[in-house]
Amino acid sequence: MEEIDALMTAHPWLGLCLKTLAGALVGYVVHAVVHRIALRAARRYALAERIMHFTRRPFQWLLILLLVHLALADATQPAAVLGLVRQTLSILIILLVTAFVVRLIAALADFVTISHPVTVTDNLRARSLHTKVLVLARTAMFLVGLLGVGSVLMTFPNVRQVGASLLASAGVAGILAGLAARPVLGNLIAGLQIALTQPIRLDDVLIVENEWGRVEEITETYVVIRIWDERRLIVPLEYFIQNPFQNWTRNSSQLLGSVFLWVDFRMPLEPLRARLKEIVEGAPEWDRRVCVLQVTDTSERAMQLRILVSAPSSSTTWDLRCKVREQLLVHLQENYPDMLPQVRATIAPSAHGEDPVAAPPGGRAGPPGDAVTEAS
Repeated sequence: MEEIDALMTAHPWLGLCLKTLAGALVGYVVHAVVHRIALRAARRYALAERIMHFTRRPFQWLLILLLVHLALADATQPAAVLGLVRQTLSILIILLVTAFVVRLIAALADFVTISHPVTVTDNLRARSLHTKVLVLARTAMFLVGLLGVGSVLMTFPNVRQVGASLLASAGVAGILAGLAARPVLGNLIAGLQIALTQPIRLDDVLIVENEWGRVEEITETYVVIRIWDERRLIVPLEYFIQNPFQNWTRNSSQLLGSVFLWVDFRMPLEPLRARLKEIVEGAPEWDRRVCVLQVTDTSERAMQLRILVSAPSSSTTWDLRCKVREQLLVHLQENYPDMLPQVRATIAPSAHGEDPVAAPPGGRAGPPGDAVTEAS
């Protein structure tokens, strides 16, 4: 034993390496034993299983570094290097604690989202919960990460002195920091407002900047909207607090779809209503709530028909509208081809009672363009 102590005293680097290796090895073994015991106990509880799955790696490295730090607590040589090693270990431990807390928040959010799937038919409550949990979780992760970085910076003496100087001139520093961080803080506060009041939720159908799309992702600073043609519209969170927009699924995904047709005044409406009823009853997209055909406008040439149909979602409403429009046009073409909008013209006699297209005495017939034409 004395020989080992003498060897370490003669070679301080060797003693430092052996202590570091011993601490890491003990930490690895302790983590393996604890993880196996905890995994067996967590099989009955889904939340505990998700937490262990998400936090395994940060916890493993954190335990190893803590035991290494403990093993080097009584080390005195080499003094020049020990200070740097201990500060490095402290920084890594702070970062690992931050990562562990972030992964813990992610595990809780993942458990809530898995427990409330959005694949069911009536997913309004699930989408609302997903939005609230994900936005709050990301905001909490951002704040934890900010605290972790601040804690790391405070381990440096120079940074601590700068922080004290800034606190001494807090008035000017606060104003400058507030102006510089206004976009970040504004989006952060807007994210909290959206999570609590929920003007939008995940998978909501929106009209933003004249674009139709679904909310694909809500981060701590912006919202990703998947446009119908697979483009992505990136919108800051503050936009949804400061600007009006359309939300087609705010309270329910059910929608009314309209189809407009122009037909001749002589078109009988009851056959069209009967055909419309046949079309929607044979369409799986119809939810059997609304099926109406009405004359909503007239012009000098035709009358406008508006067909209202209902469907359980925006995408099925679009498909149902297209189906109704196409099949009604086919019905008109096959059964009432003369009832599509027409132009009527009346050729009136001239002011002298002469036939405008008859040949005058001793001359040739005038061109048809000399007649008076009235369109109705």
